[in-house]
Amino acid sequence: MNLTLFFDYAGVAVFAATGALAASRKQLDIIGFLFLAGVTGIGGGTLRDVMLDVPVFWVRNSGYLLVCAAVGILVFFTAHLVESRYKLLLWLDALGLSAFAVLGAHKGLAATGSSVVAIVMGMLTATFGGIMRDLLAGEPSVLLRPEIYVTAAMTGAAAYTVLAHFAGVPAIPAAAIAFAAAFAVRGGALHFGWTFPPYKGRPGRRPEDIS
Repeated sequence: MNLTLFFDYAGVAVFAATGALAASRKQLDIIGFLFLAGVTGIGGGTLRDVMLDVPVFWVRNSGYLLVCAAVGILVFFTAHLVESRYKLLLWLDALGLSAFAVLGAHKGLAATGSSVVAIVMGMLTATFGGIMRDLLAGEPSVLLRPEIYVTAAMTGAAAYTVLAHFAGVPAIPAAAIAFAAAFAVRGGALHFGWTFPPYKGRPGRRPEDIS
């Protein structure tokens, strides 16, 4: 199994698990589990491939859909065994984010050769599935949580791009280092509560107060 395929399957499976865990928190039926697992697992990669104008990965290989379905069914029968499903969701999301940041950057580089596009593709691939999951499940959005999130994806994507594109590091060790960097940032944010300073200006006015 090559690098791209490994990170693809791993990222899809982990993100699908977070979608299914969100479904369990909302006490949905098996169809709800499958739907959220699928949307979360393939959402970021679908957006990436559409924007890069390349064949969508799960259309070419339906195995990704089977992975999402298998994970959704597994979580449906085992989620009740987990004491804190939201905490597990956040940590699995951190793993998926780290894997997809690397994969998105790898595919962006392969498709365009642009380091800027690679970093952007890494960030979109890593974050879009989680955003859609939270939106559909009515969960607090990971983007609106105070801990660092998008920056972790950018760290992993940028690290892979610098190592593979500029430093000439082979793909596998570059991916491993970049994955570790992204996970360290997101994991540190979850564990230590790392944040950026929030905006401290005047609060926004209500539309009806604007003349």
